Amino acid sequence: MGLFNRRPSHADLPRAIAAALELAKGERVLSFGVDDNTGGYVVATTFALLVVTSTTEPVFQRRWLFVDAGSWEPETATLTVTWTDGTRARQWSFRDQLTRLPETLRERVQASVVIATHLNLGDRRTGRVAIRQDFETRELIAQTILGRYTRADDPEVKAHVEAALAHLRDQVGLPA
Repeated sequence: MGLFNRRPSHADLPRAIAAALELAKGERVLSFGVDDNTGGYVVATTFALLVVTSTTEPVFQRRWLFVDAGSWEPETATLTVTWTDGTRARQWSFRDQLTRLPETLRERVQASVVIATHLNLGDRRTGRVAIRQDFETRELIAQTILGRYTRADDPEVKAHVEAALAHLRDQVGLPA
């Protein structure tokens, strides 16, 4: 079934789960899926990615600002999400479900990036610096995401990161 034949995924979100989300003013549900492994509801809203396993409160919540990337494995219907702070990735499976979570995740993460640049620091050292927007507050936040072999305390890395962030801040009109 193609993307355009899918019905809106928020249509069947149980009221008790929706109430447990405690959405902020202006926040709305964009898509959701039920994880095959835990039965938890993985919910994408305009401001955040949440997981609700009961009707009392979300057990997991991250604003889009802190979602680094996601990947969808169609063979296993598994969504893997990585975080900007480098904490362990999370995975959820949605076999036999029509969910728009992969598309929503991609759109929300891309929309949160105002401007970004990659850093190539030699010797397999890489990183990214970005200015991202928090959808709830509209605040612009500078982020640095360093690659596996890149140490934040390396003076050369620090200098490159600071120069790149200064350039990006200037591009969007933020103070240095």
